[in-house]
Amino acid sequence: MEQTRLEHLLIFVPCMIAVWFVVIRFLPRMLLSVYKKAILVKGFGDGPIPFNTLYMQPESIFENPLQASGSSLSTTGVNRDTLITIGWLDLRNGPQRLHVPDMDGRYYSVQFTDPTKNTVFAYIGKRTTGTQAGDYLITGPGWKGAPPQGVEQIVLPRTSFLIIGRVLVYGESDLSAAYALAKQIGLSPLAQ
Repeated sequence: MEQTRLEHLLIFVPCMIAVWFVVIRFLPRMLLSVYKKAILVKGFGDGPIPFNTLYMQPESIFENPLQASGSSLSTTGVNRDTLITIGWLDLRNGPQRLHVPDMDGRYYSVQFTDPTKNTVFAYIGKRTTGTQAGDYLITGPGWKGAPPQGVEQIVLPRTSFLIIGRVLVYGESDLSAAYALAKQIGLSPLAQ
């Protein structure tokens, strides 16, 4: 009887370790696939968000997050002092140019994230590049060329990334000004 239990444990434990390895390794990627598809197909309640397009959360949702539609992917209570801009970069057809307006000392950030590994590869923002207006050429690995004069190049190690922008809102009376600045953060193909 003891021999049988031991044999079962010797089979069960390695199987459980293998299952946990598979879950830990692949579950984040599966969830990412679902999230990516939701952004590209459904968006945040306002329709799909195509590749290389930034979505700005509506000002009304920021003012009253409980009014958000049930189909929205918007979060409530997470960043109650920052407006969120989000998009999915796909650099297979060439680089994208990111423009940020002069933030006049206001905190903002734009991060380039590889969610499959929960890794942030680059930041643009008050702490890293300052708050002056700027243009950045976002390129994937192996892109050959030179950025236009006055445009800083950011080389990402993959061609597909999640981009998340945040702009600080000082208070209720500042929402319109912050929203106007956040709407000016934009992506365009290099050719434009």
